[in-house]
Amino acid sequence: MKELEKLLQDKQIKPTAMRLVVLDYLLKQTSAVSLTDMEVSLKKTDRVTLYRTVKTFEEHGLVHRVEDGTGVTKFALCQPDCTANGHHDLHIHFYCTNCKETHCLPRTHIPEIMLPNGYKRREISLLVKGLCATCKQ
Repeated sequence: MKELEKLLQDKQIKPTAMRLVVLDYLLKQTSAVSLTDMEVSLKKTDRVTLYRTVKTFEEHGLVHRVEDGTGVTKFALCQPDCTANGHHDLHIHFYCTNCKETHCLPRTHIPEIMLPNGYKRREISLLVKGLCATCKQ
């Protein structure tokens, strides 16, 4: 638990029982998960507290949102350099059309996008759909 507490404290998040449970759950995931996924897996969880916990994690650069085209927002842990001032993990997300899982591909960066003068970027999202390594076999 000390490692989890340190991860939260490094992001200026006060360690509470719920935050520790949610962080532990997220660290064990191999793909992005929805709030509903979390609620089902963490059986004795209050939906509002869970939502607030994930929102706090997002605001402090611990998790990021993943919009994979399914209409359900999913969340995944950020890279260490994300902060409360912004998410810096500009990587591709991959949605498997077979198993329906969404994976972060942190080593596959989004290419630099040159915008015309007068345009200001707020966020970038790139989603690739296809078959993941497991489903391809």
